[in-house]
Amino acid sequence: MKFEFQNPTRLIFAAGALSRLGEVASAHGKRALLVTGGGSVKRSGVFDRAVSSLELAGVSVVECSGIEPNPRISSVVRGAGLARSEKCDVVIALGGGSTMDASKVIAAAALYEGDPWDMFLHGQEKVHVPASALPVITVPTLAATGSEMNCGAVISNETTKVKSFIQAVCLYPRVALVDPELTLTVPADHTAYGVCDIITHVTEGYFNGVEGTPLQDRFAEGVILTAMEWGKKAVADGSDLEARAQLQWASIVALNGWVQIGTNAAFPVHMIEHTLSALHDIAHGAGLAVVNPAWMRCAAKARPARFAQFAQRIFGVPARPGDEFGCAIEGIERFEAFLASIGCPLRLSQVGIGDSLLPQYARDTLAIVHDDQGRLPGCPPMEEAEITGLLRSVL
Repeated sequence: MKFEFQNPTRLIFAAGALSRLGEVASAHGKRALLVTGGGSVKRSGVFDRAVSSLELAGVSVVECSGIEPNPRISSVVRGAGLARSEKCDVVIALGGGSTMDASKVIAAAALYEGDPWDMFLHGQEKVHVPASALPVITVPTLAATGSEMNCGAVISNETTKVKSFIQAVCLYPRVALVDPELTLTVPADHTAYGVCDIITHVTEGYFNGVEGTPLQDRFAEGVILTAMEWGKKAVADGSDLEARAQLQWASIVALNGWVQIGTNAAFPVHMIEHTLSALHDIAHGAGLAVVNPAWMRCAAKARPARFAQFAQRIFGVPARPGDEFGCAIEGIERFEAFLASIGCPLRLSQVGIGDSLLPQYARDTLAIVHDDQGRLPGCPPMEEAEITGLLRSVL
């Protein structure tokens, strides 16, 4: 292992923590761009509570609503323009992963004179990595992406139908104000999709990382087991605050950098899913539920021992001396059964995707990220035909 690690985000985690928003925000700015999604935070009363806390602390509010579930670059441009024209000095994300991702990029775009899409990898010769951004405070209302405590964001370009990512140190939120009570109203289906997203964040590193990271393996396994145990309870009873809190913590740990330290891992499952949701606007976690088990079946052929370890430690599958691949497949089947048990889709047809564009999905994925031989990075790397075959296997 060879790595550096720093996560500068201050984390405040407690039921009822929303009441501290004004106190926290006032240390970073006096005029906040309050970024929200489709309206659920208003229907639940969370928006009014947030505004009240801010105004009591002397922080004025400029509303930026309507961020899409797969946030669009046009919404980023709109938000950045609003931040500039209203002279906002802090950005507050009140919502799920899409709202938090959009807020981070809005914060950087507000200080950038060029096209914000320059910041994303989409086949261009040079990517503009932002060096500065307005301070961001994240207040998540969904356990899924872990965006509240990392420096990454994923945005879709609705014109080119490309979904890509950005990572920059300046995008780390100054504070993540995490109140599990805000997730109590999340519907069962989106709770389940969040569980899949959490698990996939750590399986990417677990299966695609370098050898010799036993502590990271145990971190990843702990997140997976926690997400499975408490995620199932949260899906069954959305009002279970303990389940919501444990799931929220698993979501944060899954992608704040701690689990992935030293693994140097690629994220092939996410790259494939980004193409699907860019073109079809499906829920990210639902797409991952379809792609991840299919990818596992392909990858297990190259690393059967690693997948056998997953089967044994996560699902208690007995070791099979001389048949590690058989053990691996049983573990993958049990994982797929778990996803089905909480209501996740397992086939492309279940999310409205047919077979007409499979080669295009593969080409579009490789256009975003590829190694020096044109393959999708991962263990093993995948060529266009292999990605197409993977998707065909789950029609």
